[in-house]
Amino acid sequence: MGKAEASAWPAFLTAHTLVVEAIEARLAEAGLPELAWYDVLWALERAPSGRLRMHELAAATVISRSNMTRLIDRLEAAGLVTRVRECDDRRGAYAALTPAGRVMRRKMWQVYGRAIEEMFDRHLTREESTAMRAMLLRIVDGARASN
Repeated sequence: MGKAEASAWPAFLTAHTLVVEAIEARLAEAGLPELAWYDVLWALERAPSGRLRMHELAAATVISRSNMTRLIDRLEAAGLVTRVRECDDRRGAYAALTPAGRVMRRKMWQVYGRAIEEMFDRHLTREESTAMRAMLLRIVDGARASN
């Protein structure tokens, strides 16, 4: 078997696509927003001040900067985030998590967390999960270093 046939890449892409599609379907069935909303809300909740600049938010998620502004517009319209400008800083606005955003993130996690367990974690031993995490983080580090 050649290197291309032994590559984990096709299996990784297929697994990622199938699991994310299933998670999106479960969120929709529960009447909840799309997964990208969760990613933004979670990134803001983890931020020390509960707010991040758009470029920081894009770096903390897997959402491009160009799509981030439109997504923040939708989250703001839903009352889940707000834009905050600091008078002495002309570089732009921060996206800040609202109390309603925290509530929504927790509702989404009830569905999302269960889906992760059922479709991903359940299929790996603790040792396999630890090894996979280490391998994927090496790949993330390599990709970031090449950019």
